[in-house]
This record gives sequence, C-alpha cells and structure tokens, in this order.
Amino acid sequence: MNAREIRLLPRSGLELTALGLGCSQLGGLYRPISWSDSEALVDAAWSAGLRYFDTAPYYGYTLSERRVGQALAARERDTFVLSTKVGRLMSPDAGVRPGDDGWAAPLPFRPVYDYSYAGIMRSYEDSLQRLGMARIDILYVHDIGTMTHGERHVRYWAQLTEGGGFRALAQLRESGAVRAIGLGVNEWEIVVDAMNEMPLDVVLLAGRYTLLEQTALEPLLDACVRAETAVVVGGVFNSGVLAGNGKFNYGDAPADVIEKVQRLTDLSNRFDVPLPAAALQFPFAHPAVVSCVVGARSVAQLQQNLAWLERPIPDAYWQALCRDGLVAANAPVPKGQT
Repeated sequence: MNAREIRLLPRSGLELTALGLGCSQLGGLYRPISWSDSEALVDAAWSAGLRYFDTAPYYGYTLSERRVGQALAARERDTFVLSTKVGRLMSPDAGVRPGDDGWAAPLPFRPVYDYSYAGIMRSYEDSLQRLGMARIDILYVHDIGTMTHGERHVRYWAQLTEGGGFRALAQLRESGAVRAIGLGVNEWEIVVDAMNEMPLDVVLLAGRYTLLEQTALEPLLDACVRAETAVVVGGVFNSGVLAGNGKFNYGDAPADVIEKVQRLTDLSNRFDVPLPAAALQFPFAHPAVVSCVVGARSVAQLQQNLAWLERPIPDAYWQALCRDGLVAANAPVPKGQT
C-alpha cells in the first residue's frame, strides 16, 4: 500500500489519501500532548503526503478541533479533506477535570447529546468557529447506536429520524456547505439502519472490520459496495490489542480476544510479518474501503504507521490466514508479494 494513494468517494467525488490522520490524540486521549507536538504531528503527516484529517468536538472536549484548525490554517484549503462530527454539543462547564472520558487535559466544555435538526446545525456551525474554516468536507454523525446509548438509543434515534437530524444533514449536503455526510460509529448495525433512512456518502467504521474482527462484512460492507457508500476504517488495531497494548474496545482485552491475537501473532512471526503491518493493510482488500484513519501520539509513531502500511507482505502470509481460519472465509485479502 501507498499511504499517499488517492482514493475516490463515489457518491461525492471527494478524494482521500489511503491513510488519514485520526486526530483524537490531538485531544489528549489518555495522555497529554502539547500544542507544539500536535502541530509537529500534523506537519509530519503533511510532509508524508497525507491529505485527510479527521477530528471531532468530543476529542479533548473541543481541544482537537482547535489544534487541527490551527495546524492546517496556513495550508491552501482545497489541498486537503477535513472531517468532523455532530451529535454532541459542547456546553461550558467549569467542573471538567483531567481524565474525564479519558481526556488527559480536556477544555472546560461538557458534551451534551443532541441529534436533532437544531443540534446538528449548531454543532456544525460551532465546529466551523473552532476550526477557523469556512467549510467542512465530511460531516459524520458521531456515536449513534446502542453501544453508546443503551436504552436511550430509541430517544436519540428519534431525534435523527423524526426530529430532523437527517434532514439537517441532507440540507447541508444539498447546499454545498459539506461535500459528504455519513456516520462515525463503532457498531455496524446502526449504519444499516441509517442507510435505510437516507443515502450516505461515507461511513467511518471503527473496530468492526479489522484483521481481528470481520463482523461488518455481511451485510454492511457488501451493501456499501452496491450503494456506492464509501467506507473509512478506523480502529484497525482494535484499540491497540493488535499493536501489543492489550486493549480491546477501549478496555482490557477478554481471554478469547487474547487467544486469537496470539494465534495471529504466531502466524505473523512464522512469516516475519509485523502483526500491526498486516492489521493496517488487511481492510484495504475490500472494495468498499477507501481509506484508513490512524491516530498517533508522536511523529515517531506516525512514521511507524507509515512503515507498517507500506511494508511488503508475502502472498503466502495472506493465504495462510485464510487456510488457518483466522479471517472470515468470505473476507477478501490483499494481493501480496509472490
């Protein structure tokens, strides 16, 4: 894979680089990051040829959006693609403390869920202000679904479907205020529901189509191909368990996950393939996938991600994954070196 390869979103005509920079780390996820280090990270991504940047109001309680906007301010606006998210309004709150929701040094704003027409429109306008930009290219509905909301999901889903949230997204797209709309979620089932409500241009799906887990393969990814809905894959390391940190879905990995990761590790070691390299390259074999967004805490970690994406992997490795039943039987795998 070439991280700088340009990939098309069929419905919108937008073009993304194969690798995008996920900017949750610029919000200080689990550990603080300085303004200078966050600027250096964006600069390094730019120098590496990455032109897709994804952020959200929730990241660092608005900190990430502010940093992304500042870091990209000097760049010609038409030379990069920027996505952010709606679904949470950020309300001033002096009671915010370090560590809230995992953010090491969050700004004094508390997230309030709001997927209504007015909430979507206000969130969009607030993001423009924080980013210091006149437009946003892709707008994702953030974290809708039962995984996030449990029994409250029915209420928030009604805000999208009956309260005008989807209508707001459609208006923003039709007016040209945004080029593409979609969902940014950790569960594939809600994407299927959303696609039954309105056409989506792109879906940012985290953790559900990875080397470890292909639960989204059917029916979602196949449906996305038919609908020309592009898929951006996030969470390719499943919160880090495929990169060696023992975390899965933002918590400690359960025993069955650890056992499968060990099997994947053993196979990778036999072929002298770094497991994170295989994890980063695997999703691209599916025709629905146009890009992967990967976060980084430092320039060195970004460079490591680039090296993993571009590392040659033998075809025999991918064939062995299939033969040993380590990926779903109908999951496409990359074409490796012979």
